Amino acid sequence: MFPRFWQLTRTLAVGVLALAVPSMVLGQTQHVVGPMDLQKAEQDATQARQQNIDTLQGFLGSAEARESLQKAHMNPVQVEKAIAGLSDQELAQLASRATRVQNEFAAGEISNHDLLLILVGVAALILIIVAVH
Repeated sequence: MFPRFWQLTRTLAVGVLALAVPSMVLGQTQHVVGPMDLQKAEQDATQARQQNIDTLQGFLGSAEARESLQKAHMNPVQVEKAIAGLSDQELAQLASRATRVQNEFAAGEISNHDLLLILVGVAALILIIVAVH
């Protein structure tokens, strides 16, 4: 029973591949990316990364933030250096959250105390992520 089942399964798989492969090959179009496109994409990624680093450093760089970090026994300089060790995706997520928190603070939705607690939490998260890497 089992050898016949496997033989039938193999035959069916070969048949599906025989039908699918030619249509896949015929349906393919060539995508050629020029060096200028690659250079532009790399430049855009570098600019986005730098913008995210600047956002996080601005978020964590105020005098109040530095004081809060020191009270939480964190070295603000170490946190700032750790930002560069984050991946592009991690940077983008944290920068987005920092921007959202700053906007909520500006709109009066969160207090100064809450903002400082969030700052310490973000700094701790940065240090943990970099330590895990």
